[in-house]
Amino acid sequence: MSSVVTEERIPNNVNLSSDKKLQRALEAWQPNFISWWKEMGPEGFQQDDVFLRTAISVTSEGWANFDYVKMPDYRWGIFLADEVADRKVGFGDEMGKPVWKEVPGEHRNTLKRLIVTQGDTEPASVEQQRLLGQTCPSMYDLRNLFQVNVEEGRHLWAMVYLLHSHFGRDGREDAEELLLRRSGDENKPRMLGAFNEPCTDWLSFFMFTYFTDRDGKFQLLALSESAFDPLSRTTRFMLTEEAHHMFVGETGVLRVCERTAEQMKTHKLDSPEAVRKMGLIDLPTMQKYLNLWYTLSLDLFGGEISSNAASFFATGIKGRAKEDSYDDHVCLEKFYGMDVPKNGAFTHEDVPLRNAMNEVLRDAYVEDCQRGVDKWNRTIAEHGIDAKLTLPSRRFHRHIGLFADVACDPSGNIITKEAFEKQKGSWLPTDDDKAYVQSLMQKPVYDPKQMASWIAAPKHGIKGRPVDFEYVRHQV
Repeated sequence: MSSVVTEERIPNNVNLSSDKKLQRALEAWQPNFISWWKEMGPEGFQQDDVFLRTAISVTSEGWANFDYVKMPDYRWGIFLADEVADRKVGFGDEMGKPVWKEVPGEHRNTLKRLIVTQGDTEPASVEQQRLLGQTCPSMYDLRNLFQVNVEEGRHLWAMVYLLHSHFGRDGREDAEELLLRRSGDENKPRMLGAFNEPCTDWLSFFMFTYFTDRDGKFQLLALSESAFDPLSRTTRFMLTEEAHHMFVGETGVLRVCERTAEQMKTHKLDSPEAVRKMGLIDLPTMQKYLNLWYTLSLDLFGGEISSNAASFFATGIKGRAKEDSYDDHVCLEKFYGMDVPKNGAFTHEDVPLRNAMNEVLRDAYVEDCQRGVDKWNRTIAEHGIDAKLTLPSRRFHRHIGLFADVACDPSGNIITKEAFEKQKGSWLPTDDDKAYVQSLMQKPVYDPKQMASWIAAPKHGIKGRPVDFEYVRHQV
């Protein structure tokens, strides 16, 4: 079992002090990270004491400590899951061979690109959410926002450690670049589309943490199978922290549904307009936000047919989520059936399974997303409201892959691009929808005993504290 050193400048369980060159390089990167955090992290709260969990171990028991801390003083560190003795490659052409402790030369560029891409998403989400604290619905939610933010910062540290320790000078240069790109910047945007999308209201934040962080979960699951053992160990521990981010999204949307459905029942509200007059978020608007963030997140898996995905699998670089659950780990003779758009219609094709690995991962993601949507719908139904939220077709509103240039409605039917433009205001948030949602959130709720009127209170507080605990000591 690895030993975590917490008293060093950079907390770690990788025996950092034994490699002075690496330690100096990371300690030189650290002030740049703090400068980025102060510039692009949560605006207006840097000097507040926040009740946060901080990783202190990689064991399942007592892996985190909860206490008040100012966010710039948060103990970001480097934590890898414990090494698995005699671990072997679990899939692809290298199956059964010893995993790699160092980067094979022939895979260096591919692994670096994957690590940089994953690393780029972490600061991007912090940048997207940096102003949300100024419109928070409660101190409970404010603390959860900041917990997500600091852990995304730690996940950036996780990728930067790999770049510094295994990729030499150009790895260090890539680590610097991770602090220079900006979400939504016209000249130097973040690498992936969903991480340049504005996230300026709390309904977007909850949808983002449910759908987009869930993509992160599945990417980390796939990378945790990697034959590059340091990457596998790093992502396995990242998954421990990622679970809370999805919890924030799932319960956040559920509480919005609960409040709206409860008031619809109590006041017999039967139209979106009537719901809005009560200062609530109507279900059709929730559906539009769901459609937006779900489809943006679907794009993050890449193209349905991908030679890169086939290469990642063949070489052992990236597997499937929970690879052990499959019978065939080589996948040379199997096919994946999919409908491919051709000449305004769909043609069924059997694609070599290795080339469809992005779609296999997307399948697992869609199934996992549906579980949360089912919970939201049960909450709506419990209040006697005859309405449901639904996941749109994965063909709808896509910018990557087979459907990037194909206009489809939410049911997956091909329509003309003119018809899509005419009807997209019924399917995706309009400027008026966004303005209305933001109008509900103009005044933040900083009193621990209060909750914004558009969202229900959570069932439980954090780490045994009550819901109305002072999770953030904010000086207004």
